[in-house]
This record gives sequence, C-alpha cells and structure tokens, in this order.
Amino acid sequence: MARPHRPSWFYYVVAALSWPVLKTVFRHRAIGVANVPPDGGFVMAANHWSNFDPWPLALDFFPRRYFRFMAKAELFWFPLSAVITAGGGFKVRRGERDDEAMDTAVALARDGHVVVMFPEGTRRRKGLRKKYEARWHTGAARIALEAGVPLVPAGIAGTNRLARLGPLRVAYGRPIELGDLSSLPAADAAQVATHRLQEAITELERSLS
Repeated sequence: MARPHRPSWFYYVVAALSWPVLKTVFRHRAIGVANVPPDGGFVMAANHWSNFDPWPLALDFFPRRYFRFMAKAELFWFPLSAVITAGGGFKVRRGERDDEAMDTAVALARDGHVVVMFPEGTRRRKGLRKKYEARWHTGAARIALEAGVPLVPAGIAGTNRLARLGPLRVAYGRPIELGDLSSLPAADAAQVATHRLQEAITELERSLS
C-alpha cells in the first residue's frame, strides 16, 4: 500500500496558523472522521459552496495526510502558481476534457495522496442550489475506479457564510461500494458510482442542517 505523502513546508505553515482560527473563530467541527481510510491514497468528493471548501475538508487530517485538489489553469501565474502548488493544487483546464489533469489525479491517488473532487462541477450561487441542477460530473468516480482506490463522500456546510464567521461543519461517510462494478464498461461503472456518490453526499449534507 502506498504511504501517505508529507505536505510542503508552506502547507504546514498555513495549516498550523489557520487551525486555531478555524476551530475557534469559525467553530469548525467534523463528524465521521473514522470513516476515512487511515492510509493509502483515495478520492474524497464533496458538495461545493466555496473556493475555501478544500481546507475545512483537510483540516482534521493535518499533519498526517496531504490533500491535493484541482485548481483552474487561469490561476497558475507567478507567483500565485507557486503558492497554489505548495498548498496542494494542480492545474486543470475547465470547460474541456482535460486528460492531463485526470491522469495526474489518478497518479497521485495511486501514489498515496488524497485527491479532493467536487462532482457538482461548479460552486453553488448565492447559497442556493440552482433551479435546474446539471448532471453531476463522473470525474471523481472515474479517478477512483481507474486508480483502484476508495471513493469517500463528504458533506460540508458553512463555507458560504464565512463573513458571518461560520460555523463550519463537515461530515465524512463510508467509502462508496465499487467492488461490484468491475464487470461493467468503464463509462457505465462511473455513472453508477457517481449516482451512489451523489446520494451519499446529499445525505451527509442533510445531516449537517
């Protein structure tokens, strides 16, 4: 089994400085931490309110685990690109099929990293679900299936209310069942896994309300 990778010094510094702020000022609390695999790579997928979402998801696993996430290519200009990379981000070109980003995510998961994904594909607007929700993206499921790693659902609440100082709440669920999908074509397996993932994330999010 691949060993967890250690974060950069920048990741350590930001986490150490922000931990007391999130825990006290924003009253960050997490449930279901024991559902998350203690070692080896996996994909964590959650609902998406804010660009800040990855940090509350990762906080309870600092400094043991290194969470990685896709960041839009437009943000990769110097010196911001160095900051994003040190913080766990890697480039993705939004609005097109980015095979390079998917290959990077698969390689990271296989190599023992935690890869954070947001299957909704975009942040929700004004704190509300869109009237007509787009079909959830299958990227998280495809990465987990191709890498042969667990797919872990999570629900997050409060990152759309940061100006009101939280509270921030996170719930982690048990890994999605994928073992029975091996006989299906890859595209079908990803669709079924994504449907299961959506149900799990929706239920976790409801538990936080």
